[in-house]
Amino acid sequence: MNLGSLKYAILISLMPAISFAQLVKKDDTADRNYFNDDGTMRIAIAKQLQRPSSGGGRNALDGPDVMANGGIQDILKNMNATVRVSNAELSEREKTEYGNWRKMGYANGRLADNIMQNEADGYFTVAYLASCPSSLGVLGGLQQSLSSTDTSAVSILWLDAHADYNTPETTRSGSMGGMPLAIANGLALQQVRRDSKVEPALPSSHIVTAGLRDVDPMEQHLLDVNRIENITVEDIRGLTQNVYDQMDALSAVSDKIYVHIDLDILDAKEVPFHNYPTENGPTSHELAAMFKEIFAKYPKAAAIGFASIPANDPGDVTLQAVNRMTVAAVEGIKIREGK
Repeated sequence: MNLGSLKYAILISLMPAISFAQLVKKDDTADRNYFNDDGTMRIAIAKQLQRPSSGGGRNALDGPDVMANGGIQDILKNMNATVRVSNAELSEREKTEYGNWRKMGYANGRLADNIMQNEADGYFTVAYLASCPSSLGVLGGLQQSLSSTDTSAVSILWLDAHADYNTPETTRSGSMGGMPLAIANGLALQQVRRDSKVEPALPSSHIVTAGLRDVDPMEQHLLDVNRIENITVEDIRGLTQNVYDQMDALSAVSDKIYVHIDLDILDAKEVPFHNYPTENGPTSHELAAMFKEIFAKYPKAAAIGFASIPANDPGDVTLQAVNRMTVAAVEGIKIREGK
């Protein structure tokens, strides 16, 4: 047999395996049911207290506990939901690992395991996070939960006054807190991404930002070069067609969509003691209206997460905003399921 014939024979022999891989059924999120037979909804609150050392500031390290224990569990139970709570914690060995960024990746991997379990058990995940880099763990959990050979089919709607799309080469602050979206996109800190179980990196077409209004120049260049789409504050306030266009685009390339909220997307009046309060943002009422619409209309919207509640929250104004937005997402799911 000559070399050409040998190559042809090898190709033919591989075709059944290739075809089989393409026929593996993906997790059909449209059929996912977060409800028990008696109509009660299954909701999992996933907490992640870890944060990188450079992402501290005035935001509460125990913010996930504050959000999880700030009345939301009773509210959800009164909405006819069964609620369970999980903590993502480092193992004793991981606690001794060198480097706070490496520990962040390991902690995200623990969070990803919890998210995967939620998906396997049919629980809708509400993630309460100490910092935005924990978003990688939610993405990793959703991604690895797919019953498919194509684990890239996860997308993210990133709501933030800041893009968090810096890399170590572009950052002004050196804070990992300004990098998680770039990490998810595969632009930086590959080991952190892999430890977070985001593998492969998300393609740019699987990322949409929302509410941006304070972006570094070099960061904006990266957004432009990688063609990251954005939903403006005006789009959020008016629920314009662009909201639906961007969600349609994410749904077209995804099996699951994670909706991530950095609380500084809110107008500074609702997060006055946040590390980076930014004026002219949407209110929690406006965001709640959008979340209710998104989770009602788009079955692939599979999880919602909140990061960085301030340590100082007079009158619980920020906590009430988190509760309001969480409830709106749950209401949306109940609408789409006809419950």
